[in-house]
Amino acid sequence: MNDSPSVVRQRRILVIHQNFPGQFRHVLATLQGRADVEVIGIGREGAPGMPGVQWLRYKTHRAAAKETHPYCRSFENAVLHGQAVCRLLMQLKDQGFVPDVVLAHPGWGETLYLREVFPQAKLIHLCEWFYDANGPDMGFDPEFPVALDDRLRVSTWRAHHLLALDQCDVAIAPTQWQKSQFPAIYQPKIQVLHEGIATDVLGPDPQAELTLPNGQVLKAGDPVVTYVARNLEPYRGFHVFMRCLPALLAAHPTCQVLIVGGDEVSYGRVPKNAKSWREALLREVNIDTSSETGRVNFLGKLPYAQYRRVLQVSAVHVYLTYPFVLSWSLLEALASGCAVVASDTAPVREVIRHGENGWLVSFFDGARLVDAVGKVLSDQTGMRAMRLAAVESVKEWFAQAAGTAGYLDALGLQTGSAATVKTVSETSAEAT
Repeated sequence: MNDSPSVVRQRRILVIHQNFPGQFRHVLATLQGRADVEVIGIGREGAPGMPGVQWLRYKTHRAAAKETHPYCRSFENAVLHGQAVCRLLMQLKDQGFVPDVVLAHPGWGETLYLREVFPQAKLIHLCEWFYDANGPDMGFDPEFPVALDDRLRVSTWRAHHLLALDQCDVAIAPTQWQKSQFPAIYQPKIQVLHEGIATDVLGPDPQAELTLPNGQVLKAGDPVVTYVARNLEPYRGFHVFMRCLPALLAAHPTCQVLIVGGDEVSYGRVPKNAKSWREALLREVNIDTSSETGRVNFLGKLPYAQYRRVLQVSAVHVYLTYPFVLSWSLLEALASGCAVVASDTAPVREVIRHGENGWLVSFFDGARLVDAVGKVLSDQTGMRAMRLAAVESVKEWFAQAAGTAGYLDALGLQTGSAATVKTVSETSAEAT
């Protein structure tokens, strides 16, 4: 009889994300230091990476050709991404690394050829959005009509997304509504699991202060209106918000407006005759943005600590979106105790219960938006219960610990003990 302790082979995990680590940062942090796993990541050259996690960089050898049919360029780009990642996969295989499970965001085509290299690996895809020519975002905003040419392009765009759905063993969607956008035939393999946000480092701070570039100091309790998006663009209602500002500033002459976000385009198209949507809207809307007298402050993209302070000094936070992917910023604002006024669109309705943990207004009704923001500004004492409910709702439904537990379960590292991340709609259904 051999009395020596048995040696358990490490579970090998491959994590793939164009912007590695992307949404997988939380679960990767949990895996660091575990003796029972070996983790390797793959991301595109220029991705931020993650200290303490070994990862490989890929680079496509070219972009989609100008001669390629416009409908097919997104698919050609996906093939180029898949091809570049495939080369790294072959290197890993030659070096003896064969993953037991692969966790990936397939949105740019990285896993198109993974099955050809690692056919036995369990493949888990994060499925954020299914692009569809008749999807809810297409034609949602009448200001930007969708031509037949656009619909045909998007219809072709979904090709590599369908391949990803067909190839994966398990798919994960962050919200019930986002899951519902995928073809019904694939929905049985999609589970709803939000990766969660860091509620342990977010939260109200009555002593919070933020120093603006001009030296002015804003404090929690000041009449501060905040708006956040990764990039300032119509998909996140930037045009609606900007057009509301003259009326809002006139009605509340002491309020300050803080706008966080970049000038690139994440979704949709660039504006005509302007380098960015910020430039285009500033031409249209008459507001003072000077550092001396202006009350509208464009802060650009901020380090996380400063961004957190923006939310903590906010008296009212505005979140607008097309029916599209749910932003982390909404959840982070709620977790920070913001009084949120948001668009009455999906999947926001899964998160905000009107009048309880936030206010909902029509995406297109600028007058109602100004009125709602004004009511919140004018009744900060009355907003305390709603702010508290906002914090508690995010802790209950979107806590990082619960999201990480769910991912560990999917990876086969925490069988049967994963906490469930529930959306508001699920909780309501159970209550009834």
